[in-house]
Amino acid sequence: MDTQKTILTLVADENGEVFEHPELLLAGMNGMRICHPQTDELIPLPSGSRLFTIPDTPPIGYDRKSGKKRTLHQLPKSWGGGKVQAVSAFVTPAFTRTLLPAADYAAKQVDLTLWSYTAVGWCLEEERFYVAATRVDRNPQWQPDHFDDRKLEPLVRNRVAAQPDNRLIDQLSRCALDYHCFAAKNLFFGRWEAPLPCSPTCNAACVGCISEQGENECCPSSQERLTFVPTPQELCEVAIPHLEKAQNAIVSFGQGCEGDPILQTDTICDAVRLMRQQTQRGTINFNSNASIPAAIDKLAAAGVDSIRISLNSVQERFYQAYYRPHGYHFTDVLDAIHRAKKNGLFTMLNYLVFPGITDREDEINALLQLIDSAEIDLIQMRNLAIDPLLYWQKMGADGSGIGIKAMLDRVKKEVPRIQFGYFNRTKENFYPDGFEQDWPLPPVTPDD
Repeated sequence: MDTQKTILTLVADENGEVFEHPELLLAGMNGMRICHPQTDELIPLPSGSRLFTIPDTPPIGYDRKSGKKRTLHQLPKSWGGGKVQAVSAFVTPAFTRTLLPAADYAAKQVDLTLWSYTAVGWCLEEERFYVAATRVDRNPQWQPDHFDDRKLEPLVRNRVAAQPDNRLIDQLSRCALDYHCFAAKNLFFGRWEAPLPCSPTCNAACVGCISEQGENECCPSSQERLTFVPTPQELCEVAIPHLEKAQNAIVSFGQGCEGDPILQTDTICDAVRLMRQQTQRGTINFNSNASIPAAIDKLAAAGVDSIRISLNSVQERFYQAYYRPHGYHFTDVLDAIHRAKKNGLFTMLNYLVFPGITDREDEINALLQLIDSAEIDLIQMRNLAIDPLLYWQKMGADGSGIGIKAMLDRVKKEVPRIQFGYFNRTKENFYPDGFEQDWPLPPVTPDD
């Protein structure tokens, strides 16, 4: 850490009130290894981020006097002496976490809900929060202050009333108002990236799936999954007006409220052809696990512009442990990734980041090989939302990584053309000016 900054550990009482602890310096975790945050692993907490407690989980910090690790089980007597909880940040989109919160996860009684847990502390000199994260995308469109529900609700009501027979519009109204999906909100605001969910089924059983969890799985899913397959006409009724009129228009298949759209390839191809007969404006994107290689050929031929392929790891053992695929193999995903670029698609990885897995030496080497062989254009460094201990145990992992920021720097140094990001892009912005040199992104302030 920079000796000019004193970053204190945050703790919370039983009621969730958060304090900086005057005797404990901030610690983080890479995998299950407790570590001191490095200077380039911390930034001021970005605007739109949130703090929350980690229930029944004692925080860990470094004692300011001895420098030793210390697990805190009770608040100081001067603060009431009650039970204490660890504190985490949920970092606003565009920022990738670099460290997990340092806590005694073995003490908790239940699996944690599906959030991306991030180390956060209090800077004594600057009197503001610092978080373990780094900026990976410049796009400001996904900041929470752009999504005012007071303006949204009448727009949703009007759109539903105008298209009462379109099941997809009804589904997306729930996504916008009940699940607070920013992409769904964009549709009703008539701007940017809008969703086209279409698949009620999936051929993977991801440990951290947000739309379907079995009775004995980690925790309740955060939203209900789509229950029908929209017709090509229903998809076009949503997509074509957006493509024709929206600012920076993108429509994307593969959303949080569905399974995987690759299982509905034929329906999607029919819809995309109809869209492109009507308009060439805007970008059509496909988010998927890419488990059916031949589907990539069909989608590209139909008129899809870009693809984002989800991976928690480019190593088979970690991929299998998280995705738990049904009826396909990791080699199918690799085949599909290679086909994407050969078919002329702008090719992105939806890389689910977890400190201690993503930044391992063997993982970095495998990633570099894939970038080179498949000519990947962009890596979206997405924070994996899952209980840290559960994920670590499911992966059967040990050891630790070199650090997420160090991993990013190394990959960019070895492959200057690779782009990092967090969001899908319009086709006009696939290769922005200076992208080969666009790293690291400039420092941030809390108001960015």
